[in-house]
Amino acid sequence: MAGGVDVTVEELLATARAELARLAPAEAAGAQAEGGLLVDIRYAALRERDGTIPGALVVERNELEWRLDPACPHHAEEATGHDLRVVVICDEGYASSLAAVSLRRLGLHRATDVVGGFQAWRAAGLPVTR
Repeated sequence: MAGGVDVTVEELLATARAELARLAPAEAAGAQAEGGLLVDIRYAALRERDGTIPGALVVERNELEWRLDPACPHHAEEATGHDLRVVVICDEGYASSLAAVSLRRLGLHRATDVVGGFQAWRAAGLPVTR
């Protein structure tokens, strides 16, 4: 491609999503109910505007790998091991796909994301705390 660019963001996203078994919002709620870790990577302004998901771990995107890698000394206590089912949710389901693949590269082989993100979660009538 021109300018030394290897792929477009659309191609990068398609490649990431081909690796994931993405979940519909109701499936993500079910995974959370079964002990999976729902991780909200939206930034503070979006959480303040739209609310949060009860029980979700809030980790902004720029800290995600450090907080979820069980081998990192700065990991969240919820990051209990590489077999943990992690479901990443962003605002509309784009950044979460890339984030989930990044977690998979760290050995969290069950990481995935939510189709449509938080907006789809809310539209499905799933719990939101304001």
